[in-house]
Formats: sequence, structure tokens, C-alpha cells
Amino acid sequence: MKDIQTRADVEFLVNKFYDQVIKDDLIGFFFTDIAKIDLSKHLPKMYNFWESILLGNPVYEGHPMAKHFPINEVSALEEKHFNRWLQIWEKTVHDNFEGENAENAIARALNIARIMSFKMSNARN
Repeated sequence: MKDIQTRADVEFLVNKFYDQVIKDDLIGFFFTDIAKIDLSKHLPKMYNFWESILLGNPVYEGHPMAKHFPINEVSALEEKHFNRWLQIWEKTVHDNFEGENAENAIARALNIARIMSFKMSNARN
């Protein structure tokens, strides 16, 4: 297997991840029923987000935390949800890539999950 090296690699990874996450019984409903994401609009944002993080190309514009607070108000985003998100992400990375950027993708996702879990929990208190 190869490492994550190009935009095409990022797109492949994100697509494989969303194929799994939207049908997951624990967290899929956040995407399909609560946020009602339009994948044709959402996925390009996620490509840019992960390309910025993993390849160092500053193509992402947005505030990911701000998008999650309204979802958290409708249905609590809890630690177990972030853990499942991370589990699916890690499996998707390991199933398709290996190398420094692949490991960085997992490490960065872990940090994102921890921060978001903390902030969503505090927003409910």
C-alpha cells in the first residue's frame, strides 16, 4: 500500500470513509437525518479540509466547529459518537494506506475528535 500523497488520495480516503459513516447504525443518522448533508456539497469541503491538514495545501475555508454546535443542540454529540467516527476513520485509513501521512491522518483525527467531544460536551452544560 502507498501513503496519502495527492489530492486524489485524499478524495479516495474521504469517499471511502463517508461510504461507511453515513450507513453506520450509531452515527449515520447525524449525517442523514440531523444535518441532512448533501454529499455533492459536503464532500468537496471535506476534501479541502483533509488536503489542508495532510498535504499542507491551504485550500480549506470554513469553521468546522461552528457547523457542529447546531447538530449538538438537536441531538447530543457524545464521546461514544466521536469514538465511532474515529474508529471508522482509522479503519478506512489502515485499509487503504500506510506511511507517514496515513499515520498523521489518524493522529490528527484523534485530536479533532477529542477537541470536538470536549467542546460539544461543554456546550450542553
